[in-house]
Amino acid sequence: MGLSKAAMSGIARDLIALGVLHETETVQGQGRPSILLDLHPEGAFFVGISLLEDPAPLVLSDFNGNILARQTMPLSRDPGVIAGLIADALPKLLSGRKDAKRKLYGLGVALSGFVDERQANCVQSTLLGWQDVPLAQIISQKCGIDTFIENDAKAVAVSEKLFGSARDVQNFSVVSFDDGIGCAHFIGGKLYRGNHGGAGEIAHCTIEPGGSPCRCGKRGCLDTVASLKAIREMAKAEGLSCHSIEDLETEAARGNAAAVRVLHRAGNALGLAIAHLIQFNDPGMILIAHVEGRFDGLFGTVMRQTAEANVLPRYAGQTPIRTHRVDRDVWARGAASIAAHNFLIGPTPN
Repeated sequence: MGLSKAAMSGIARDLIALGVLHETETVQGQGRPSILLDLHPEGAFFVGISLLEDPAPLVLSDFNGNILARQTMPLSRDPGVIAGLIADALPKLLSGRKDAKRKLYGLGVALSGFVDERQANCVQSTLLGWQDVPLAQIISQKCGIDTFIENDAKAVAVSEKLFGSARDVQNFSVVSFDDGIGCAHFIGGKLYRGNHGGAGEIAHCTIEPGGSPCRCGKRGCLDTVASLKAIREMAKAEGLSCHSIEDLETEAARGNAAAVRVLHRAGNALGLAIAHLIQFNDPGMILIAHVEGRFDGLFGTVMRQTAEANVLPRYAGQTPIRTHRVDRDVWARGAASIAAHNFLIGPTPN
């Protein structure tokens, strides 16, 4: 930062006095010992809301990304109703934590769809039936709190960068794997959103030209082949009574040819999309965040083999593909991380 140790010490003392930082441990090196600092967990609080399921979860998180309280509210497609429901739920969400209301510095909302570069407007959401909705402003006016909205996968990527397994990785891609597939990228330590906030939408890359119709209006998108919803539908079409990847893996291990076909088709599609990510961005890591589903069986094996087979030979084996089982709090936690990111760093640039 170009500051002297004395100047940094003065700034650190001020931040400690404000309750933003706290001392953790003393490290003995050459010369005088150094005192390590960290963000004070109760220095600031943030609220996160996920609009991906009904009922919609709300969480209160601290400065370290830990969830302190949870509430739920009915999911609505009316932005004004959503703002009112959030305002009604906030007092109970904050009631259990001392100083939470006074130190509440932001509210984040995660949703499925495209969000503008200012994290203010929902450009389009097929799931919610929205187009050009100024959701952040509507909620902020109702609740009196700085509000930021973001695509669900990008929210998860920000959470992993601030508080998770990607803290020390400058370039990485997150693939969120659930009923739908999402994707987001950090490049040079910053969330890359593209010119219109739509960077990273591998879910709607065409994998099977002329394939099954997608909710986006196109055909053969990755979402129609490799998402959990698509896998369940393919299993049903094969006459299988399987409701999860776990069930399909069990059937495949027993030699069920239909289960093997479904897992191969889905794994190939996801692996090909990941190969494209590696070719496009050359990331330091691909992180697959999944709420359910197995990646240690046939599906995961095919996915990895396809990814490796479809990158340039010099890149084969160079990009670790990690899987991370997450809980259902992941979207709301990610939303709270968007608010924390704006408080700590400011809005993400284009």
